[in-house]
Amino acid sequence: MAAPPPSQFYPTLFIFLLRLSLLHATPAPPNNHPDLHPLLSFKSTADFSNTLSSWTNSSDPCNNSTAFYGVVCLHNRVTSLVLEGLNLHGRFDSLTSLVKLRLLSLKRNRLTGPIPDLSNLKSLKLLFLSYNQISGAFPPALPSLFRLDLSYNNISGDIPPTINRLKQLLTLRLEENQFSGTIQFLNLPNLMDVNMSKNNITGEIPASLSGFPESVFLNNPGLCGSPLPKCTRHETPSPVVPSSPTSLPSTAAVPDKRISGNRRGGGKMSTVVVVTIIIGDVLVLALVSLLLYCYFCRKSPGKLINGKEEGKRVCTAMMMTPATANSSFEKGRMVFFDGTRRFELEDLLRASAEMLGKGGLGTAYKAVLDDGNVVAVKRLKEVVIGGGKREFEQQMEVLGRLRHTNVVSLEAYYFAKDEKLLVYDYMTNGNLFWLLHGNRGPGRTPLDWSTRLKIAAGAARGLAFVHTSGNTHKLTHGNIKSTNILIDKSGNACVSDVGLSAFTPTTASPRSVGYRAPELSSATNRKSTQKSDIYSFGVLLLELLTGKCPSMVDDGGVVDLPRWVQSVVREEWTAEVFDLELMSFKDTEEEMVGLLHIALSCTSVAPDQRPDMSQVVKMIHDIEGVEMSPRSDMPDSTSNSPSVIEA
Repeated sequence: MAAPPPSQFYPTLFIFLLRLSLLHATPAPPNNHPDLHPLLSFKSTADFSNTLSSWTNSSDPCNNSTAFYGVVCLHNRVTSLVLEGLNLHGRFDSLTSLVKLRLLSLKRNRLTGPIPDLSNLKSLKLLFLSYNQISGAFPPALPSLFRLDLSYNNISGDIPPTINRLKQLLTLRLEENQFSGTIQFLNLPNLMDVNMSKNNITGEIPASLSGFPESVFLNNPGLCGSPLPKCTRHETPSPVVPSSPTSLPSTAAVPDKRISGNRRGGGKMSTVVVVTIIIGDVLVLALVSLLLYCYFCRKSPGKLINGKEEGKRVCTAMMMTPATANSSFEKGRMVFFDGTRRFELEDLLRASAEMLGKGGLGTAYKAVLDDGNVVAVKRLKEVVIGGGKREFEQQMEVLGRLRHTNVVSLEAYYFAKDEKLLVYDYMTNGNLFWLLHGNRGPGRTPLDWSTRLKIAAGAARGLAFVHTSGNTHKLTHGNIKSTNILIDKSGNACVSDVGLSAFTPTTASPRSVGYRAPELSSATNRKSTQKSDIYSFGVLLLELLTGKCPSMVDDGGVVDLPRWVQSVVREEWTAEVFDLELMSFKDTEEEMVGLLHIALSCTSVAPDQRPDMSQVVKMIHDIEGVEMSPRSDMPDSTSNSPSVIEA
């Protein structure tokens, strides 16, 4: 019988077998992420300097611990690829397989060849290819694009009419290329930023682009029309009937010699007749001018642009005539809340004023007093006061003591049988509605993300202060909407018209339907609560995020904003809800999504599922990265007892 092997043999055998098994072991399966192969294929052909060293076959491009440089993912798919100034060469055809891509930026590299077919990238919103050596023709239209930057390349050929399919396009940068042909057909309704300078474009600039500055069209030798010099017409006039007086043939301005000859032969009109005609014309013109002035001064609210009145209309004695003042103000009184008698009632009536707008409760004016002080005056109408004068005064005493940086201060009020006036601090920068929706189009300065977030935070603080200021009962606002969020000279958002909804007739039709909480929709329940205020504030946040009005017109009719946003978010296209103007601001999507979640929680159908305003303030401050002070919602100052002045 053979002797057993020595004891040291077994460890040696084990190690040998282990090594043998490792030699024949099946290699680990490769990473099967659907976006890995297109990325590595691009790296192998474009990254000669190995700048993208973090892109390896064993890594997951959407794993945070092994993140690929320049790659951002959403739902485990690559949605953003930013590779700028990395000395990348060649073509980028392989990137067209990243079908969930929303942002592609390859600026300042050395890419060549024509732009590949990007039609697979149906989610692409932002495409930046400037400062490369790309040639070929203009790429096929991608209707979903918001920004397109092809500047500083060698792209040639005509700009195709299919570009008009880019209805959502905000930016079109084509400067420093070799584009040719005409652009008269160009019609991009949302375009805000364009540059076509230093190309070979010819023909007339279309009216849709005439509002942009001259610099964006320079160095195109054959280009003409506003804002460049007028086009010179050499072609034969078209037989088409002219559409405007300016297109009439020039012969229309040449006097007919036969007519002038007949007039000379008919004798001259007497001097008396000529003088009479002139005087009559002057009198008629003066009368018409006076009538027009009175009509527009008294009736027209003016068109507000960015919170200011266009075509400033100034009137005196804005609210009533002296006769009316003597009768209806006979037994009224003026009450000031700061203890200082700043002006008399007659001073207010004598002030020059501009109409700021009309609302459900009355008309607002900007009044400039003789001493130069400026106040905002609201003349109430159609108010219902169940308890009469005493109830009105009690409500004014509550509102007059509200003092907070983010609440418009009620400085004084006037009460009489037929007239009720409220005097507020004047806010110089208009209201949120016109900042968001006014003057959309070329030349508009977009409301940037940081400003919107600041406005949201300020309005939240103001409303939270209102909700915590009631002594014996919960104070509500009752009419939160973008026209009631005013902006002061420092850019702070201030809540206005606090507590005035208490005087709205219960039979009146709601004027702010889009902001109205579902529980207030019935005819029997229209009394606002703090929870209905929070719903309205949630709609306000959605308005800030989407740039859309609270009541939207859709193919199926009128759709309220919260329902539309929820339907989009359910389809996992969250980014689609955001305002087009916000797409140019980098590194803000996380903050926008955070504010969107707050807005959706505020607009919950069930009131008890909505957060309190103090919680909303904290959540917005968390997005801002601001530490909340324990006394952040305390009043800035406490008003003195009202100073009562008999009128």
